[in-house]
Amino acid sequence: MLSVFILPSFPFGPQGHCYRVQTSFQMDPKLKKMASSIFTVLLLLEGGLFSSSSPPSSRMLENIFQYIDLHQNEFIQSLKEWVAIESDSVQPLPHFRQEIFKMMDIAADKLRHLGAAVDSIDMGHQELPDGQNLPIPPILLAELGNDPKKPTVCFYGHLDVQPAKKEDGWHTDPFTLVEVDGKLYGRGATDNKGPVLAWINAVGAFQALNQDIPVNIKFIIEGMEEAGSVSLDKLVEREKDRFFSNVDYIVISDNLWISKKKPALTYGTRGNIYFTVEVKCREQDFHSGTFGGILNEPMADLVSLLGSLVDSSGHILIPGIYDNVTPLSEEEKKMYETIDLNLEEYQNSSQVEKFLFDTKEEILMHLWRYPSLSIHGIEGAFDEPGAKTVIPAQVIGKFSIRLVPHMNISVVETQVKKHLEDIFSQRNSSNKLKVTMMLGVHPWIANIHDIQYIAARRAIKTVFGVDPDMIRDGSTIPIAKTFQDIIQKSVMMLPLGAVDDGEHSQNEKINRYNYIEGSKLFAAFFLEVAKMHS
Repeated sequence: MLSVFILPSFPFGPQGHCYRVQTSFQMDPKLKKMASSIFTVLLLLEGGLFSSSSPPSSRMLENIFQYIDLHQNEFIQSLKEWVAIESDSVQPLPHFRQEIFKMMDIAADKLRHLGAAVDSIDMGHQELPDGQNLPIPPILLAELGNDPKKPTVCFYGHLDVQPAKKEDGWHTDPFTLVEVDGKLYGRGATDNKGPVLAWINAVGAFQALNQDIPVNIKFIIEGMEEAGSVSLDKLVEREKDRFFSNVDYIVISDNLWISKKKPALTYGTRGNIYFTVEVKCREQDFHSGTFGGILNEPMADLVSLLGSLVDSSGHILIPGIYDNVTPLSEEEKKMYETIDLNLEEYQNSSQVEKFLFDTKEEILMHLWRYPSLSIHGIEGAFDEPGAKTVIPAQVIGKFSIRLVPHMNISVVETQVKKHLEDIFSQRNSSNKLKVTMMLGVHPWIANIHDIQYIAARRAIKTVFGVDPDMIRDGSTIPIAKTFQDIIQKSVMMLPLGAVDDGEHSQNEKINRYNYIEGSKLFAAFFLEVAKMHS
């Protein structure tokens, strides 16, 4: 049985109200679809036939919000279908590559259904160290609208995911979307399939209600972000004077809030520089009973080198490393004070007995605006269970430094190598030292006074009723810096997921609330950025 109640809701329409629908279900899907269609017709009548004293954009937005609420189960079904595709780009296996290709094809069809012109760009093949030659999934370039009077907003997203197996500690099958207490569990739900679909949901809501979308929209969607965005930089460079030539604003939604409940806008990320430090005596390992005590052991040298990098308070010991760090301004300092972070809850959820710092402000600054050095592991050491009395003949330590504005990669590389060479020389070891920089990614910082940041703050206030936390991200998202440097347009990160979504972890999820309200947020953002741009 289906009961439909038409109730007064917002203050516009005939007699100063419009409509919302409440449904109670013991139904078949046809009746549910019929109720949805009836309500859509009411919204179309409301938007097109009745006069009102409320601004047209306000009436439009309320109708769009109601449409999104009414169709939220359909949006969740779409997310379920996307999560079911095992688009793992981290494991270089033919099966997973086929899944990514399938995912990109489905996304292209979804965009075409919106009326977008879609180019699926062939990215060629990838030669792997083990000799494998695997095809690189296509990158989708799509555009909807080309009105020169409207601003053009480009959305970046990715549809590949991290590896996941139920036996790794998932409560449910990671590739079956399961809802528990308003939480939608599944690999890729928050990183990044949910946000991509939320953008599509927002566009589709305008179209379903026959409302003009106030901005031109472009999409760039890839399938290799978790594996380093293979060939993406080259494509962006190639398309900067074509596809990106008329883009005004670029939006990325590939990170999280700092809170479980309060939305955020992200205006910066740290960079990353990754090193290996190799100490070698010879090719073959030694027996400690035969050689222990008569040679410089590579492991002892390496432990001494790694121990010289950072002290027990987290301070990096490499001379000159802090010289180019941007000084803290008063404006930035005040922003940390207003951020919603429950320190006790954050510490408990992290399962850490004690942090290095005692205040919210100190912790956030050391996560976001100061560099950090982390030691990741040692290759070549004996790490199996048991008691093997071996002296490794060659060991390789691995560590990285998170960079912040305005640290320079080449300067840091020189500082690190000189420091390690000086420490090694003090040991008078006969072993050989080799320090290698494996990768280097610059930090990214945006201007929070850009038009689209102001528009996003207004949209967040409209949807969530609060001003957002203005945050940075301690991790590295290279595409933001790539867009900023190559296209030289405003880049903004507009996250949808809550801090406890567990991206990359077991039991990744996105809250139903975040997914649905996030779809509304994007719709509100379209209107706000169009108003401010004009």
